[in-house]
Amino acid sequence: MSDRLTREQFLQRVKQEIQEINVSTLREWLERGEPIRLIDVRELDEFEQGYIPGAKFIPRGHLEWRIEEVEPDREAPIVLYCAGGVRSAFAAKTLKEMGYKNVFSLAGGFGAWKSQGLKFDLPRIFSPEQRIRYSRHILIPEVGEEGQWKLLDAKVLLVGAGGLGSPAALYLAAAGVGTLGIVDFDVVDLSNLQRQILHGVDDIGRPKVESAAETIASINPDVKVVPYREPLTSENIMDIIKDYDIVVNGSDNFPTRYLVNDACVMAGKPLVDGSIFQFEGQVTVFKADEGPCYRCLFPTPPPPGEVPSCAEGGVLGVLPGIIGSLQAMEAIKLILGIGEPLIGRLLLYDALAGQFHQVRLRKNPKCPVCGEEPTITELIDYEEFCGVPFPRHDEEESAQPVEVH
Repeated sequence: MSDRLTREQFLQRVKQEIQEINVSTLREWLERGEPIRLIDVRELDEFEQGYIPGAKFIPRGHLEWRIEEVEPDREAPIVLYCAGGVRSAFAAKTLKEMGYKNVFSLAGGFGAWKSQGLKFDLPRIFSPEQRIRYSRHILIPEVGEEGQWKLLDAKVLLVGAGGLGSPAALYLAAAGVGTLGIVDFDVVDLSNLQRQILHGVDDIGRPKVESAAETIASINPDVKVVPYREPLTSENIMDIIKDYDIVVNGSDNFPTRYLVNDACVMAGKPLVDGSIFQFEGQVTVFKADEGPCYRCLFPTPPPPGEVPSCAEGGVLGVLPGIIGSLQAMEAIKLILGIGEPLIGRLLLYDALAGQFHQVRLRKNPKCPVCGEEPTITELIDYEEFCGVPFPRHDEEESAQPVEVH
């Protein structure tokens, strides 16, 4: 007697080894808010035709590889579904063999769900060009399609289109951050081109926001650039930042730095801050509800003329590329909700030594803007000045952000 099985016989054997539920049971579980992990194991073209609300899409061929990232708990209840209940049955057997204890296959699959007139959602679909452009992001489990849509939906405001703003803008645009606001009142100068890679020789004399918008459009047409060719003041900053999720500060002067910090605290916006000087740079994230703000470190600015001017110290051109790229990375982490943002931590980079060093920053309960009893409740326009000495690496508790760009 042959021990070979037909596919129907094999399917019946598999179904005897797994647990199946019907559409009515699944609907009841979902309506009660049961903590189930619902996974769609169909192919992409099927998923794009609709899916059961709340389902996570993992094609059958990727299930074994990705299931631990989506649901590491072997005890968690998991419901798998495909088009008609066949692939999900085989998938359930596989997960059972991997040690998952509470795996169910939906009998009849999505077809049964849909035929009963139950609600289903239509996914957002990438264009063929977008699927190719962001393919390397989509492959990363921590990003995937869901994360890429978060990037495309995000709005980031860049304060400055100079040394730090240039690399930050380029990488945020390349990553597909959907809206980039750029604030800069300056025009492109020949001395900028040593580090401000958004601009070229043909842009000399042009407003930086125009040059930046043109460069970004050539990199990624998905990105909308909103230019603000105006100086930031207490009169306009709240109107400008209100529509953005994150602010990336690339300014090189105290008035703007304090103004942006205070506005972000008052508006509840996370601020990705970067600074550079000669061969050294630093980056941190100020988020007042979770950590310190800039005034926790410097309650008030130093008097004008006490520190070197921006043009006196100089900076190696590649350094802002490194720090600006780190700022872009921090902004992306905040958008995706992954990793550990540099909240309450100052990351210092010494280019000559080739070393990174981290300093812990403490929230000041007496901070005049984010403390327990704030004394600064309105925005302040300070006089123009810039520059501050860079901290030594052994000053861990008192180290302060650099000011010179």
